[in-house]
Amino acid sequence: MKIACIGYRSWSLNIYTKIQHRFSDYEFLIQGSKDEFRESKIHSFDPSIILFYGWSDIIDSSLISRYTCLMLHPSPLPKYRGGSPIQNQIIRGETESAVTIFVMDDGIDTGPIARQEYLSLDGSLKDIFDRIESIGYDLTKDILQNGLNVKEQDHSVATNFPRLTPAMSELTLDELKTRSSLYLSNKIRMLQDPYPNPYIKTKDGKMLVIKQVTIKD
Repeated sequence: MKIACIGYRSWSLNIYTKIQHRFSDYEFLIQGSKDEFRESKIHSFDPSIILFYGWSDIIDSSLISRYTCLMLHPSPLPKYRGGSPIQNQIIRGETESAVTIFVMDDGIDTGPIARQEYLSLDGSLKDIFDRIESIGYDLTKDILQNGLNVKEQDHSVATNFPRLTPAMSELTLDELKTRSSLYLSNKIRMLQDPYPNPYIKTKDGKMLVIKQVTIKD
C-alpha cells in the first residue's frame, strides 16, 4: 500500500511518524510543510490513501476525486464543522468532543465518517493536542488494518463555525465587564501557543499578552 501524508502541524506529523514505524512494509510520501506540498509529486506517487491531517487549505478537486483522501477533524462531526473547531468548542463551554476521521469530498467537513472517538477538552491546549495525537494514531491504525467502513453524516443536525482571526484574540473591556470568569478563562485557554495569544490593550498603546490563567474565589 502507498500512503501520502500531508500536513504541517506537530501533532499530525507525529501521527505520520508513528504510522510509518508501525507499517514499515508500506510505501510513504511525506510532505511535512506547506512549502513541500506538491500535487504533481502526489500524482506521480499514485497513493492508495492520502492523509490530510490538520491541513487548513482548500484541496484541489482533482486529488479528492481521484484518491481516497482522509481528514482528521477534532469535533463530533457533523457538529462544529469549519475552521478553529477546538477554539469554537472551548469558547462555547464544551467539555466533551471527538476525534473524527472522514473521507473528504468537495464540501467543508461534510464527507462520510470512517472513525469517531471521544475526546476530552479538559486541560491546556497541549493536553488536548496530545490526546488528539494519541487517538488519531489509534484510529488511523485501525483504518489501515480493517478498512474504512464509512457512514454518512446527518447533515440535518450539522453546525458550522468560521475560522478565528488574530483580531479575535483581544480581551475587550466589554468582555471583562460582562463575561464570566469561566468564559474568560476558556478564551485564554483556547488561545495558548501555537495560536495568537490573548491580549489586553493598555492606555499607552501596548499589549499585555496572557499565556495562562487560574480562576480563584
